[in-house]
This record gives sequence, C-alpha cells and structure tokens, in this order.
Amino acid sequence: MTVNIYMVRHGETYFNLLHRFQGWSDAPLTKKGIQDGYAAGTRLANVHFDGAYSSGLTRTIHTSQYILANNKSDSPNQAIQLPDFREENFGYFEGVHTGLALTTLGAYKNDTFSDFSDVIAKYGMPAAMDLIREGDPFKIAEDYQQFINRIQHGFDDILSRHQDGDNVLIVSHGTAIRAIADYFGYHDFAKISVKNGAVTQLELDADHAKITNFNDDSTIFNS
Repeated sequence: MTVNIYMVRHGETYFNLLHRFQGWSDAPLTKKGIQDGYAAGTRLANVHFDGAYSSGLTRTIHTSQYILANNKSDSPNQAIQLPDFREENFGYFEGVHTGLALTTLGAYKNDTFSDFSDVIAKYGMPAAMDLIREGDPFKIAEDYQQFINRIQHGFDDILSRHQDGDNVLIVSHGTAIRAIADYFGYHDFAKISVKNGAVTQLELDADHAKITNFNDDSTIFNS
C-alpha cells in the first residue's frame, strides 16, 4: 500500500523573520506567512486530499486553514491535529537568536557555524539534532532518536487511516521535513533549508518513502 503525502512547511512566522530557533514554541504568522499559506493552497487547489493534518502547533493549524480554503477538489475543510509531526523540540534554545545558539553549539564541537544548515552539512542530521540535546542544560531538547520515534509513529498512524493511492496533506515544519528526508536516505536534501509554504511529495509505504519532489514553491499541482 502506498499513500501520496504532500508535506508543506508552514508560512513565515515572526520567529522566522527574527532568525530565532522555533520548535515547540509558537510565534504567529507574519503577513507574508499568511500569504505563504494561501499561495500553497492555490498551487494545491486541484488536488483532492483524502485526509488533511497539521502538527498541532498554531502556525501549522493556521497554514492548513489557508491551504484548504483555496482547495477546489472536495478535500476536508479542516486539518486533524497530529502532534507527531511537530518540529524538533529545541529545549533551552527555543526563541534564542540563531547566531547566539550557533555560537553555543560550536563550543561543543570546537567549530564555527554560519547557520543550522552548516551544522547539518558538516556533521549530518542525526548528529546535529543530538548536538541540540547536548547543548541544552535542562535536557528538554529532543535528540535524533526521540524525534524519529515519534515521526515513525506518525507515519504508522497515517497509514492506518488511509487506503492505497490516497492523497494526504500534512502541514509540518522545516527541520522536521529535512530530518524526514534524511531518515529515508535523502541526505543531500537535509542540507537544504525548506522554504515557507514549499511542498515536499513522498510516496509512503510501510517500509520506506520515496521523495518525488522536494522544497517546491512554484509548481501548480494536479491530482
């Protein structure tokens, strides 16, 4: 059985605009972020979704509403909230300016980083997530295995809800989408920052997922 996943990153938030780490903390969408949602909805308007889901954080709930408001293909009106598809929990680094966070993390590696993509490019996604956990004095942040365990649970949940060939919308988060790509063997994709409102397509079965499109913010999609 294969399910067709359309995974969309939420619209721009104020934390995105201000270059702050944003995992389980929530900042509202900016005006651009609202437009990111509507724009994604316009490009996905002709796709019939058999199920629609968001991570449960406000920025994905609102983005999913804007996407579905533009749908013309008898899709659900509202997304079901699935917390398994939340962003990585950054713990101590939630809301911290990216530059300060990277300086702190660099101390653990005796290295310097220009951005979080640089961490991933140098050490890989699992080590980058583990570094967040290592640098958190409160040990609230998720490590890679904790994150992957809930993502696996989330995909199992999706498969249990759907039939072969179903189209499924999931509104999630940038690092989450990159880590999912990495988990399924697309390590180069993990090095790329996901754009707000961009679509990543996966063909998901019980054992694996094939990524057929990554970080796409321009295609007009059809079922």
